[in-house]
Amino acid sequence: MTTLTSAPEATDLAGLVARRVPGFSLDAAFYTSQDVFDADLAAVWARCWIFVATEAEIREPGDFVTVDIGPHSVIVVRDDDEEVSALRNVCRHRGSRVLTERSGSVGNIVCGYHRWTYATDGTLLHAGDQAPTFDRSCFGLRRVHVRTVSGLIFVCLADEPPADVAELTSTIAPYLDPHQPLRTKVAAQHDLVEHANWKLVMENNRECYHCEGGHPELTCTFFPTYGYDRDAVPARLMPAHERYLAAEAELEAACLERGMAFAEVEALEEERVTAFRVQREALDGAGESYTLDGSVASRRLLGDFDTARLGRASVHTQPNAWFHFLSDHVVVFAVLPLAPDRTLVRTTWLVHEDAVEGEDYDLERLTQVWDHTNEEDGEFCARAQQGVGDPAYVPGPYSPSERQVESFAAWYVARLREELAR
Repeated sequence: MTTLTSAPEATDLAGLVARRVPGFSLDAAFYTSQDVFDADLAAVWARCWIFVATEAEIREPGDFVTVDIGPHSVIVVRDDDEEVSALRNVCRHRGSRVLTERSGSVGNIVCGYHRWTYATDGTLLHAGDQAPTFDRSCFGLRRVHVRTVSGLIFVCLADEPPADVAELTSTIAPYLDPHQPLRTKVAAQHDLVEHANWKLVMENNRECYHCEGGHPELTCTFFPTYGYDRDAVPARLMPAHERYLAAEAELEAACLERGMAFAEVEALEEERVTAFRVQREALDGAGESYTLDGSVASRRLLGDFDTARLGRASVHTQPNAWFHFLSDHVVVFAVLPLAPDRTLVRTTWLVHEDAVEGEDYDLERLTQVWDHTNEEDGEFCARAQQGVGDPAYVPGPYSPSERQVESFAAWYVARLREELAR
């Protein structure tokens, strides 16, 4: 991997970081430079907790997914003790990729090159034709730190992962556990390659300034006033704001009656390596789910819910994920960097483990809102990538409703600053 110390001198990383003006978008090189992209991999992606999958994707022992984080490939597998393990996807013999499939199920993990065979916990079981002194115990697959919370799987490639993940897990679990995510299954998973730097994709997600005119399907239920201070809502959005206040009052009453967490917790300070935000908020329309009229997309509700009108328990984490837990389904998003100008957005929809497609839910109706929204966001981000690559680009100011974009940018620059100081 290219590190900060080995990056070409053509990009002055320290200068870019020092010149960053709070409240303004980043300099163009942050979005276009291969050197900065390599620095991002070292400073952010190889050091932070990264969301990679859900436990619903690996429900049975031997089930696995592989995830590429820059040049790093990781196997996430349900081992024989039914625990989630994360292993480097690099054979300990001569370095071959061990598993090449995106997902599947195995009894043991077998490298296809020379048939070195590993248990699902990474222990080397078989390596034929070795010298008598060969010690199998020294050559298991290298392990990767892994944490699970409410069915969400995070990995960290660092030798010493950030300890503040404990606050994330203890804070968000009360919001998500009532949905019983361990009793869900994957209904759909769609990958979209956006032609934009990963930070433009994340910045786009951290504001809804663009939603009013850009997301007609999403704003059927997602209030376009998201991000506005209550005393700064534009006059044109006041009708929506008044519906939001009424729906919020009803939702809070429903949560209090059921002992469910709903209050906003925003832990986005740049000092936090594992920064996050969680809140349960009301939805517009029927207030039940992400559909065009707001009614449920799956008749089989999650958990033990006695009502569908529970809004959305939404979480976002730095640097790469956001999640919406609804009464009838869960939708999760993972962002993974591919190149300075290409990013993978993986969207996964989960429904109750007993829900039946065609009876309890229609797949097109379930995925419609976010499929359209993702496509629209992909177009916005591609335009932004073209713009920041234009010589005429200079950083512009964030609006007050884009404060979470500023939080993301400040958090990101803080990670680069930490890396430069090492």
